[in-house]
Amino acid sequence: MSIFTVASRYAKSLLDLAQEQGQLDAVKGDIDGVISVLKSNSELLAVLKNPIISGDKKRNILSSIFEGKTNPIILSFFYILVNKGRATILLDIAQEFVREYNEAKGIVKASVTSATALSEANLAELQKIITEEIKAAVVLKNIVDPSLIGGFVVRVGDRQIDASIAGRLNKLEKHFATQGV
Repeated sequence: MSIFTVASRYAKSLLDLAQEQGQLDAVKGDIDGVISVLKSNSELLAVLKNPIISGDKKRNILSSIFEGKTNPIILSFFYILVNKGRATILLDIAQEFVREYNEAKGIVKASVTSATALSEANLAELQKIITEEIKAAVVLKNIVDPSLIGGFVVRVGDRQIDASIAGRLNKLEKHFATQGV
């Protein structure tokens, strides 16, 4: 069974449990924090993935990091993962939980890549336009890539709009290449 399938099943279980307990938004907020901690701490990820380290030690480490800082549902869920030998994919499960949460809430992630950072007003306006276009709540992230020279590239799901100068120059170069100029 693939890691994605396993992560998806555990994430769905946590999502269902959080909904039953009326704690979905609180759990989601805490899971965002867990993802941040896991991504910023490669040693913790290495410990969780190490089969030599005992389950008790992994539970104690998770408890010392997250107890009192996250919803008790999450800590109990982590203990189950450790007991089932799934601590190795804890980050995958947490990320899949966020994806399923967003899907359940009708939230779509989008990104706008620009040569320089966009102002809050520009981001808000772009978010409003995308929200109206796709008829869903949008979480918009700004990525800065100076190689675009100017303009921007918007990605929403599997769709992309390239309004960058670098993109236009590439199209122009391809056009000239096909024309034999």
